[in-house]
Amino acid sequence: MGRAELTVGVPVPLADAAAMQTASDAGTSARRGKLETTGINKRFGKSNVATINDIHFSCEPGEFVVVVGPSGCGKTTLLNIVAGMTRPDSGTITLDGKPIDGPGPDRAMVFQDHGLFPWLTAAQNVEFGLKMAGVPAKQRRDQVQDALKMVRMHTHAAKLVHELSGGMKQRIAIARALVMDPAVLLMDEPFAALDAQTRTVMHQELQNIWYQTRKTIFFVTHSVGEAVRLADRIIVMHAHPGRIRKEIAVQLAHPRQFDSPDINALARQVRKEIEDEVTRLHTLESADSDLAEKPSPLGHFVDDLGGSI
Repeated sequence: MGRAELTVGVPVPLADAAAMQTASDAGTSARRGKLETTGINKRFGKSNVATINDIHFSCEPGEFVVVVGPSGCGKTTLLNIVAGMTRPDSGTITLDGKPIDGPGPDRAMVFQDHGLFPWLTAAQNVEFGLKMAGVPAKQRRDQVQDALKMVRMHTHAAKLVHELSGGMKQRIAIARALVMDPAVLLMDEPFAALDAQTRTVMHQELQNIWYQTRKTIFFVTHSVGEAVRLADRIIVMHAHPGRIRKEIAVQLAHPRQFDSPDINALARQVRKEIEDEVTRLHTLESADSDLAEKPSPLGHFVDDLGGSI
């Protein structure tokens, strides 16, 4: 199926004029973070089926792009290629015009598992990357304090990891990524392990962080609700092989009312795309199964071949 692009919703005014001005100022100054892929293909092992095939997309500086799709559609593979942790078999991928050929400080990843060092405090975890990069101590302290304030964790800076809740740990993980000032923030289902209430809070927190930084965010999730709450653009993946089924541009202003009619309508549309894709996969699997079980035209004689050996 060819890729299609839709636009959903209409711009609506932000409730907070000051927030709008802050976002506008940040947006005009943030020129980093233009991500472009052309014809990306990737196979693993000796498989004849591509994990992802002929992927073309771009992320504009400051854009929040969310990728959704059924299991096995290549979402995480695509994210790892953008991160530079996996090399594509063919195609090109650039960040701000420069080819991506490995991990780099211009991209920071937030995983489902926070990956914090349990023997370090929250502040020390955030500081770790800066310390490894040789940033002077005074500058490190200032940057860490700013990052902790951004995720509203500055009052918990001295706590060890075991003293933090799940949501707090993910805030620290986000602060650790942001303190390095990457051009692109990569997020691999960062809230999947959280309970529903905490996840909703983290959606609101991430919107606030995005407001303040205007970082390009490339976010992978299984959750349709997460996608429609956060995205400027939603990429729905096709599976076997993984490719882009549809792109949906979302023109609904942030912060979003999660139970608004516009959000619910968008969720239904995205869910329908995924359901159609899952139905297609089940149909293909059923056809393959029927073909495998179809009796040989040679009948019962095949069963006796080699029987006397």
